[in-house]
Amino acid sequence: MPNPSRQGLLTIGEVASRTGLAVSAIRYYDDQGLVAARRTPGGKRMFLRSDIRRLSFILIAQQMGFSLEEIRIQLKQLPLERTPTKRDWEKISRGFRSHLDARIAMLERLRDRLDGCIGCGCLSLEACKLYNPGDRMRETGTGPRLVLQKQADE
Repeated sequence: MPNPSRQGLLTIGEVASRTGLAVSAIRYYDDQGLVAARRTPGGKRMFLRSDIRRLSFILIAQQMGFSLEEIRIQLKQLPLERTPTKRDWEKISRGFRSHLDARIAMLERLRDRLDGCIGCGCLSLEACKLYNPGDRMRETGTGPRLVLQKQADE
C-alpha cells in the first residue's frame, strides 16, 4: 500500500492524538458504523481526515447526553465517502437543534421547579398541599410530571 499520509489517511493513533479519544473508543465507533475506517492489506485501520470531525461530533453529542443511537441517526445524514460540506453540517445541526431546545426547556423546568413540587406524587413537601391537594395529580400519570412535561402556559 502507498504511504497512507500521502493519500490523506491517518492511522488510528494519529486520530486518537487529534481527537483525544482512546484508540479503543475509535475502534468501537468504527465497529458500530459511526465512522468507516479503510483497511490496509495487513488489516490496519486508516481514517480520512474528515473522520476527526465525525469523532469530535460524537464526543460532543455524548457529553450533551445524546445516546449512540441518537448520534447514529444524525450521522446517517452525513456522507462517509467524502468530507462533509458546510451544507451537510447545517442539515445535521437543524436536526440536533430541536433535540437540544427540548432538553434546554426540560432543564429550565427542572431548575425552576426543583425546590418545589415536581409532580411526583409523594406529598412530602408542605407546598405539595398547594400544588397537588389530595394527590389529584395521580389521575394524570406517574413520575415527576411538572418537570418532564411541558406545561400549557409555556
